[in-house]
Amino acid sequence: MMTITDTLYTRTEQALDTIRPYLATDGGNVKILEITQEGTLRLELLGSCGSCPMSAMTMKAGIEDAVRRLVPEIANVEAVN
Repeated sequence: MMTITDTLYTRTEQALDTIRPYLATDGGNVKILEITQEGTLRLELLGSCGSCPMSAMTMKAGIEDAVRRLVPEIANVEAVN
């Protein structure tokens, strides 16, 4: 049986899948670490995204927009690395 948290996680993964091809072209990816009860999505930027000087822009303009569009329950998106 799927819980609300499972559904939220699945929908968030689907939202991230829309941005992953763009991250992959630069040798990067993103992984969900946690979705808190308060609606904060904590992500780890992988590969070249973890050290890229443009990662803050990628978070705001790409990842955060994609997630908020498809998963409005997510109130905040933050990178942990």
